[in-house]
Formats: sequence, structure tokens, C-alpha cells
Amino acid sequence: MKTFPYKFTKIFLFFFSLLAFTNLTMAQDEKTDKSDKEASVKPMIDAQRYVFKAQSVHPSRGRVVQLTSEYDLSVSGDTVRSYLPYFGRAYSAPLDGRGGGIDFLSRDFEYNQKERKKGGWDISIKPRDINDVRELFLTVFDNGTASLRVSSSNREPISFNGYLVGK
Repeated sequence: MKTFPYKFTKIFLFFFSLLAFTNLTMAQDEKTDKSDKEASVKPMIDAQRYVFKAQSVHPSRGRVVQLTSEYDLSVSGDTVRSYLPYFGRAYSAPLDGRGGGIDFLSRDFEYNQKERKKGGWDISIKPRDINDVRELFLTVFDNGTASLRVSSSNREPISFNGYLVGK
């Protein structure tokens, strides 16, 4: 029976150590990327200047819908602008004949923000000058991803998943 040659053992150990070193540096790069994302999200939240970009919709009934168009919720200090779609049951039709989305501009709203225990923020926005929307509840994670729940007076609740960008 032949034994494994010494030369191949050295080559095997060299490639194994190279692979281990590569994985270690990749893990360190991921940690750096995560801290960079956290550092970029916090100033946006503190300044109340950000845009939530919706990627998918979760209606109360039915399937998840992946969005192919640009829909967003924009917060900039004294203004909240919503341009979001709506899929679900409405209890009354809009009187002005406009589309059925969650489309409004509010300058009078209550804004509450608190940090989560495991990182991220919970943000509650209650528009006072919009009749249909009762509350927008935004959960933002350290990496910039976010989830938005919209409760309404005349419609079933709806949720969106997406991410935050600076304004």
C-alpha cells in the first residue's frame, strides 16, 4: 500500500490555510459593511429625512405582490408624502374619484420614534389632516431594510417591505 506523498500534504495544507484566510477576511468585510450601513441609517432617522422605497406588498387577504414600479413614503421634517398602492378591501369608495392607492401629502402629523432593544427603530406617524389614514407604523432595521404597516379608517390594513434611502 502506498502512503500519501509528503509533497501533496504540503500542497493540501497550503490551499486549506488559504481558504481559511479568505473566509476570515470575508467575514471581517461583512462586519465592516454592516457597521457602515448602521452608521448611514442612524443620521437619516435622527434628522427625520428619509424615503421608504416599497418592494413588496402584503395585503390582509391574498398573496404577496412584488412591486415593479416606484412606490415610496417620503419623510422630511415637516412633511410626509405617501405614494403607495393599495390591494385589499375598501369599506367605502373615495368621493373625489381618484385612484385607490395610499396617496397623500400631510403637513400636520404626530411623529414618534423609539429605538428597538435589538437594534433598529420603531416609528409611528399619525396624520391629523388626512381622513382615511389613521397610522403609518414603520419598523427600520440597522441594515436599512424596513417594514411599513398602514392602518386606515375605510380600508383593511396593509403592509409593505422595502428599504430606506437618504433624502
